[in-house]
Amino acid sequence: MKEQLLAWIEQDRDRLVDFLSRFVQVPSPNPPGDTRDAMAFVQAHLDAAQMPYRLIAPRPAMPNLVASFDAPHPGRHLVLNGHVDVFPVSEDARWSFPPWSGATADGKLYGRGATDMKAGTTAIVFVYGYLHRIREQLRGTLTLTCVSDEETFGTWGSKYLVENHPETHGDCVLNAEPSGPYCVRFGEKGLLWLELIVETPGAHGAYAHMSESATKVAARLVGDLEQLTKLTVDLPVPVRRALDAAHEELERTFGAGATGVIPAISLNVGIMEGGVKVNMIPSRARIELDIRLPIGASREYLMFELQRILRGYPQVTVREAYHTPANWCDPAHPLLRFVQDNARQVTGIMPKPVVSLGGTDSRFWRFNGIPAFIYGVTPHNMGAFDEHVLVDEFLNSVRVYTLAAYDYLTAAGA
Repeated sequence: MKEQLLAWIEQDRDRLVDFLSRFVQVPSPNPPGDTRDAMAFVQAHLDAAQMPYRLIAPRPAMPNLVASFDAPHPGRHLVLNGHVDVFPVSEDARWSFPPWSGATADGKLYGRGATDMKAGTTAIVFVYGYLHRIREQLRGTLTLTCVSDEETFGTWGSKYLVENHPETHGDCVLNAEPSGPYCVRFGEKGLLWLELIVETPGAHGAYAHMSESATKVAARLVGDLEQLTKLTVDLPVPVRRALDAAHEELERTFGAGATGVIPAISLNVGIMEGGVKVNMIPSRARIELDIRLPIGASREYLMFELQRILRGYPQVTVREAYHTPANWCDPAHPLLRFVQDNARQVTGIMPKPVVSLGGTDSRFWRFNGIPAFIYGVTPHNMGAFDEHVLVDEFLNSVRVYTLAAYDYLTAAGA
């Protein structure tokens, strides 16, 4: 049966690439987040194949598509997840092809969303179709979720589905976000965004004795905030072992130095502004912090240490803008092993279990105790000019997803 599945994928090679190219040609930038045309493109494919689905749209401009079938034998419930919204496009003349072109050249397919994540969403749509053909030979349930609003925290997409539609929970999730062929992601760092406001009386620039400068206070504070990145974090043993075993793959996938950043607290001063005129002592400054929390570091732990620093800065107030905890699931889970085994057979590469730097919709399932794993294409120029996917990597992802899902839905105990 697996040979038959691979044969179908090979027969559909041109069709798969054409679908992805045309999918990229349908703009779906978020913001603003209107994905109706992109979702209609997916709907048309399912309609042509006579595969039923339903739309769930708590926001009319941000529909979510859910399709599901039951095999004749009881077993596990696998959920496939991908999103149709993409990063917006800034004016950048460096694009080799127009950003909504879906152009192919030299084994690459270009365009905004090619990697994040229309390649992955295309793949799981076709995977769902291949397994639908052989549903009589499977066990359990397969559910396809194509969602909106991922790029702006998923409130009206995956988060809404998990919170309001338990039929989308499943026993396990395979998410098709880009990861590169060397990694399977079983967890991700948390996110804490803070706004710090510095306020002083202010004065004429010549009267330096009359007031502290809010911008100088802010500059000193930023230096002291680096103490947060030195805090000790105790990773759970399974996470530590997995990261230690994946040193080479982490450096290859996320860049030199990734192995030091993933288990540590990181801090980015994304915005720092203050002052209104060169000869005025600023009375107000604003700092926006992007803090990434590794597994084992809580918001409460970070905020306790931040307040300790701020005791030396009575001019500063803090507001939390957004928070999502670090999350992970068992790196020894059967689905992860099926992804590894089939990736090795298809690509010759055994991907290692890793924790990722950025966040994905997988967290919503993990927060509910449902394992979720990510495997996908390499994110070449993701969110930048000349975003592209390697066509062969894209096709291999279709193969790996199909075979891993088949194994999960036919394995003993399923």
